[in-house]
Amino acid sequence: MAVALMSVTSVHQDVFAADSGMAVTATAAEGGNIISITGETTSNQGSVTLSVIAPNGNLITIDQVSPDANGDFATDISVGGPLWSQDGMYEIKVHQETTSLYTFTLYVEVIGGVTAETSTGDSSFISDSGVVSTNAIALATALSGERGLWITANAMEGSDTIEITGTTTHTMYIDVIFTVIAPNGNLVSIDQVSPDANGDFATDISVGGPLWSQDGIYTVTAQQGNPQNGSIFTDSVEVEIADGLVVPEFGTIAAMILAVAIISIIAISAKSRLSIVPRY
Repeated sequence: MAVALMSVTSVHQDVFAADSGMAVTATAAEGGNIISITGETTSNQGSVTLSVIAPNGNLITIDQVSPDANGDFATDISVGGPLWSQDGMYEIKVHQETTSLYTFTLYVEVIGGVTAETSTGDSSFISDSGVVSTNAIALATALSGERGLWITANAMEGSDTIEITGTTTHTMYIDVIFTVIAPNGNLVSIDQVSPDANGDFATDISVGGPLWSQDGIYTVTAQQGNPQNGSIFTDSVEVEIADGLVVPEFGTIAAMILAVAIISIIAISAKSRLSIVPRY
């Protein structure tokens, strides 16, 4: 933090007296071919570098922009051509200097060579109290009461597959990561999936093998976001496993209800037979 504060010139200290850090946003229109990047920074140490990473991990473009005297910067990234042919989430890494206060990753979905509607951003401004702000989009959704992630688990009795479905209000931020914890606390499975444009997602978790040999309750947790800046969504469900296969939820209760029903039928039948026996 001290290095970051020392790198600010006297001009920037006057303009940004209350905060230090950087904020950046990415916007794109539905079906468009331009991603607009805007931001502000309190550091005048070099240009802001933008790198775009395709869903397959390939670096497809690099750009640089210099902040003006007020620390503001803006640039447009053109979408299209063979480098943008893969459908999915493209990472835009924004970097200035060597401190994490000036390093961000934003996500824009590209389908069929054009952009999905996008408005996302991040901020690392540090106030005079030394508190780092949370992700701008996560904070806005939390304040509006729209923040959240929910999952459900579905499986048939005796199945070796757990179907996980869910939805998130944070469709353009980052993949949803799944972890499965055994009754003894061991991590037995991990998976990752990208939400669609509506925030919906689904994945199948295979059950079986030595890691699933313990009978009991397994906890499936979905996590989306970055715990380092507080912008994290989580939800969990529990699934019972016996002999390496799924035990459906409420299976014991259903068996008890069935048993009570059978006993009631037997009792009613016995009473009916007694009522028709002639009395002397």
